[in-house]
Amino acid sequence: MKKRAWVLLLLIFLAFGLLSPAYGQAGSAQISLLGREGQPLSSLVDGNIARLRIELPSPVNAETRADFLLSGATLPVAGCTVKSAQSTCESEPFATLGWYWGTDGSAQPRRLLSVLVNGTQAEGSLTVNVVPRPVVMVHGFNADFRTWDSYLGPQGYLAELGVSGFAVGDGQVSGVMKTGSFSEPFARTNSIAQNAVILSEYIDNVQEVTGAEKVDLLVHSMGGMISRYYLDRLMTGDDVAQLIILGTPMAGSSCAALPAALGMMLPATLEIQPGYMVGVFNQQIVRRQGVPFHALAGTKLLDAVQSPCTPVPSDVVVTVDSVRAIPMPVAEIALLHTELNTSRNVFDEFVTPLLKTPPGEFDAAADPPAGSNASVSTQFSQIFTGHIEPGQTRELVIPIDANVTVANFALFDSSRSMEVTVTGASGNQIALDPVTNGLVRVDDPSTMVYLGYGFNQPNPGQWVVTLRTTASTPPGGADFALAAQFNGGAQLVASQDKTIPSLGEAVNIRAALTAAGESIPLQTARLILRKPDGSVETLEMNIEDGEALLTVRPFLSGIYGLEIAVTAQSTDGFNVDRAAFLTFEAQPSVLQIRLVQVLMICGLMLAVVLLALLVLMVLLQRRKKA
Repeated sequence: MKKRAWVLLLLIFLAFGLLSPAYGQAGSAQISLLGREGQPLSSLVDGNIARLRIELPSPVNAETRADFLLSGATLPVAGCTVKSAQSTCESEPFATLGWYWGTDGSAQPRRLLSVLVNGTQAEGSLTVNVVPRPVVMVHGFNADFRTWDSYLGPQGYLAELGVSGFAVGDGQVSGVMKTGSFSEPFARTNSIAQNAVILSEYIDNVQEVTGAEKVDLLVHSMGGMISRYYLDRLMTGDDVAQLIILGTPMAGSSCAALPAALGMMLPATLEIQPGYMVGVFNQQIVRRQGVPFHALAGTKLLDAVQSPCTPVPSDVVVTVDSVRAIPMPVAEIALLHTELNTSRNVFDEFVTPLLKTPPGEFDAAADPPAGSNASVSTQFSQIFTGHIEPGQTRELVIPIDANVTVANFALFDSSRSMEVTVTGASGNQIALDPVTNGLVRVDDPSTMVYLGYGFNQPNPGQWVVTLRTTASTPPGGADFALAAQFNGGAQLVASQDKTIPSLGEAVNIRAALTAAGESIPLQTARLILRKPDGSVETLEMNIEDGEALLTVRPFLSGIYGLEIAVTAQSTDGFNVDRAAFLTFEAQPSVLQIRLVQVLMICGLMLAVVLLALLVLMVLLQRRKKA
């Protein structure tokens, strides 16, 4: 009887043990927030790396799961397992992304942390002060930090959110990129790679002064290319939370051929072109290191007659298709390229929701395969370039062939002061109208086009464009580049067999002209080759069986620009004028790099030997004198 009583008593004790909490005694759990180096924290910058630690009132008698909750978040932000007979555990390091923002977009400068122990809410909590992570803004081509004036300063957009804003080149920290300037249009710009190094240093400096381990990158136009290079080649840590992109031409912009034809702002005007972005850049720059991309494209121009140097829809210089050339979510808005970085609607409807992304909604981006969607084959006339002194005029004759449905004219004017008149094939002067001809005048130099207009169903024949200086033309005159873009009519197809050749390697270039699927015999074909050192060489192409052929060998490292211009006469007797723009980047091969390294080592060894001989001769001379 006594034995049965003892067994029953033992079972009761066991039952109470199983039903009681794993950590045994009552009391509060102590939660600690630790920094990247394990230091205790009471405050942090949104996005910084942290760990969470729990200490239970007493050791547990079985493995016990601890899940840490952030007030307002639906899912645990971290977790760890307390081992049997222990009372503490620490989570793996994690990024505190979104901790400053609530799911409703409200600021949360103080966040409460609590813990679930084996699914049951434990006593004890921790309050943490949170500061929003800063935004680093990257300007584009032919621009500087003033691109972001709407975002900067105490009256700027970011200040309304309580977010610190830094624009590369603004002087808040050191670092100034060089993407071109109209004050020195023939000065060489930095390459994308060189500007990315400056961006990397600027981000480091922002992190140092703010204590932020992550920043958001907000970029406009060419700033997106620079930022992509930084993420792929230079970012060694997890320094960027997300990349917010406004109007970056991921497959390039054909408008860049205009200033490039004048030799202005190289190599930037070559890097922006579709041939470089599609054939070179997107083949090599693909790593995102987990950073999510979000892009916005302008769609202000929808009618082909409105768009001077790109297909539609576009924002004047960047097409929607170009923005969509790499895999990423892309939103659209009916704005011009120069409005994307100033518009209040863009900030409120696109930028702000991304900056306010709450915890748990940052998805790491996978790296896409190399390459991108091919750019649309845009048909241009040759580019007419020149210089006009004040009081002068210049007449340019541009043939339009049959079956051209839309002809657009794009003028790049370094002074942004010239006026144009157009005489059609009939010999009558045409009054340009903003509605009928899509007449557009853009004073912002970053657009790479100053004046644009177009014609639906133009009569075939010789069209004459007359350029005139005005009272506002500077005393030194103005440089210009003008080209026509055609929809319909003859089609020039140009290609190269290599886009990233080694030094000295042959690059074979071909070009052929067709209309309605039939080959058109070429009358002339030439190649204007722009080299990395800024020199230009004009080469006649060989015409064989209706195709133009030429082989070039690069002996300088860097980007080469190629303008292929051909003329012909169609079967119905109209003159045909077409041009295509290609690029390639010559890079030393592995063997060439090793050879240079060997030569450098040999040179160093020779220098050491010569120095040793010199010392020996001096010592011998002194001994002889002694």
